[in-house]
Amino acid sequence: MNLRPELCRAARGLLNWTQDQLAATAGVSRSTVRDFERERHELQRASEALVLAAFERAGVRFLPDSREGPGVRLQRNQERD
Repeated sequence: MNLRPELCRAARGLLNWTQDQLAATAGVSRSTVRDFERERHELQRASEALVLAAFERAGVRFLPDSREGPGVRLQRNQERD
């Protein structure tokens, strides 16, 4: 999946994470997150994989692009266990 800036912001919002929290959890720099979300640059594949993995560990699921567009959802705790 290609992470898009708006989906990254939405996923952080679901978790109530700051850019700093996402960066620390994913193991990337805050400037990487900030610049990506501001659409200054794309994420490198390795950074994208780290960010996606951090979100997925926290229970965020990315919905595929459909007629209504892509999206994100937060799994309930029992679904993650």
